[in-house]
Amino acid sequence: MTEHNIAGLLAHIPTNLFINGEFRPSVSGERFNVLNPATGEVLTTVASATPEEGIEALDAAVAAQEEWAATSPRFRADILRKAFELAATKYRDDLALIMTLEMGKPLDQAQGEVTYGAEFLRWFSEEATRIRGDYFRLPEGHLQALVVRRPVGPCLFITPWNFPLAMATRKAGPAFAAGNVAILKPSKETPLTALMFAKIMDEAGLPKGVLSVIPSKNSREITGPIIADRRLRKLSFTGSTAVGRALLKEAATNVLRTSMELGGNAPFIVFEDADVDRAVDAAVATKMRNMGEACNAADHFFVHTDVYDEFTSKLTKALAAHRVGDGLEEGTQVGPLVSQQQLDDVTGLVDRAVKGGATVETGGSRIGDEGYFFEPTVLTNVPVDAEIMTEEIFGPVAPVVRFEDEKELVRIINTDTVGLGGYFHTNDLPRTLRLAEKLEIGMLGVNTATISNAAAPFGGLKQSGLGREGGKEGIEEYLETVYVGLPAPDLS
Repeated sequence: MTEHNIAGLLAHIPTNLFINGEFRPSVSGERFNVLNPATGEVLTTVASATPEEGIEALDAAVAAQEEWAATSPRFRADILRKAFELAATKYRDDLALIMTLEMGKPLDQAQGEVTYGAEFLRWFSEEATRIRGDYFRLPEGHLQALVVRRPVGPCLFITPWNFPLAMATRKAGPAFAAGNVAILKPSKETPLTALMFAKIMDEAGLPKGVLSVIPSKNSREITGPIIADRRLRKLSFTGSTAVGRALLKEAATNVLRTSMELGGNAPFIVFEDADVDRAVDAAVATKMRNMGEACNAADHFFVHTDVYDEFTSKLTKALAAHRVGDGLEEGTQVGPLVSQQQLDDVTGLVDRAVKGGATVETGGSRIGDEGYFFEPTVLTNVPVDAEIMTEEIFGPVAPVVRFEDEKELVRIINTDTVGLGGYFHTNDLPRTLRLAEKLEIGMLGVNTATISNAAAPFGGLKQSGLGREGGKEGIEEYLETVYVGLPAPDLS
């Protein structure tokens, strides 16, 4: 992609607020910079919403809710299907390039996110027509129960920077399919993808007010008044556990329905009977995807002592060979981290691990002074209670720990406060079934590197969150259940 092409793309990407079906600047005139993490330079500026504009977006949503809820499931399904087609074809290259520019992931991985993110629109276009209630006689026989499913009402989505398209579609798809309206507050690091998503939904025929997108440099100033407003009925957040806890406290005031997809700290386990080469390939894929900046990325590696040396040697060789660079450059496998703060966080975790006795097998340092690049890193001799083992890394760093006893390993893993994703490699079916019952983790990948899919429920246990996104479960998060008791008919 030439600079001229990039300049042309940036010239037609929306950079203003999207409220009530219109792109417009903030009344304050304030804008904030969107940086390219590969260079640290400013890509463009985006309008910064005020708290008053956040409430204006809620006003538009509330005004649109009744009419949107009254539309037919097929009407809503057709709009989502059209949006899928636009994202997957007409705007595919634009979306991928935008994500690489503002977030840093290699262009081929950005293309993969377009495929993944668009799929939520297609999946929930199909689920829109499958919403079901129920009708049955109560045990006593005097009443017939009519169970009605209806939209929960106006929603607020707060999305992260690491998958800026998929995290928007994973929430908007089921919400719109169920007949809800929504306000999207994207991360200040990646607002351009969200605004492009608004453009796609508008082109697909979504009525005015059903979606608003309000970027802001001051997230709490914007979301706080919306969450406190009694007209809001649903909050869906993807991000850190710490922020999720704070939002849950706010949501408790009005007892909002909540979906929380929070932090992970995924273990990757290699048992003695594993296919080591297959395990290494999977480890590289799930660790290095998105530079490790994924909530379900493998964070720490537990390897049985019988295959520890072989696995560690092959993993080190594989990561050392990875090409690091600007995500726009052909052949780049690892792009920059998203920000200086993220680079500092990852650097600090590695430095403290080394001071605590860890050995650097490869990598371990920042690359250059331009952009936010960190070397693919393998650490050994890491204690199981080290900070880098208990904290989510969100970077291209793989601490590898030796283990012998399965029961003790399960105990160690289950002491973690979070339980989003996990991976293990074994050819022992009874062990697979046993671990599925024993590990306190919401999603498990067995002999594979990829588990997330629009057709499957995504979510975790413990402090990894509440609710599920994707699958048939995803639309349930956006539906209320109403029971109506009717006099039972006389069947005599």
